[in-house]
Amino acid sequence: MALHVNSFPLLETKRLVLRKVTKEDANSILNYLSDEEVVKYYGLEPFKSLSDAFEEISWYQSIQNNKTGIRWGITLKEQGAVIGSCGFHHIVSQHFRTEIGFELNKEQWGKGIAVEAVEAIISYGFEHMNFQRIEALIEPPNLSSQKTVEKLGFIREGLLRNYEFTRGKFDDLYMYSLLKQDFDKTKNS
Repeated sequence: MALHVNSFPLLETKRLVLRKVTKEDANSILNYLSDEEVVKYYGLEPFKSLSDAFEEISWYQSIQNNKTGIRWGITLKEQGAVIGSCGFHHIVSQHFRTEIGFELNKEQWGKGIAVEAVEAIISYGFEHMNFQRIEALIEPPNLSSQKTVEKLGFIREGLLRNYEFTRGKFDDLYMYSLLKQDFDKTKNS
């Protein structure tokens, strides 16, 4: 279910509310993005201060303003605190494609929350943002993210060698994709 609050789509699933991240969420973001295990494949050093969290929130706002992306805060319905985020970046509207990204507080790992959140935004992306293709670029050792996208029907297309330079090293990335017609098939079966 999608509800637009101040032009930001509020998405609701069985257990989650995906909403706009605000400055009031900085402590929650600092909490999980300061965890080395959470940011291991995020391409960033662990956050050290609230100013790091405020910069992240500013980035969410800038990609939305520039229409190159959108990022939702993941919250449990009963609690309201941001426990992770997910969204689209590198939107290429003339080619109807985007990349997806997500991360989750380590305390919430293994509960199916990432799959539930990502499925909600994928559905929104295909139905309301006119995407034909959604890509996920994932480091080979990041098995949990690979499992998450595979559960949602993403197909691994190949390995992009030395595709990114983050944290002082070159990283290979698997290219995964999900096409609208493939998602429609899995949703309707």
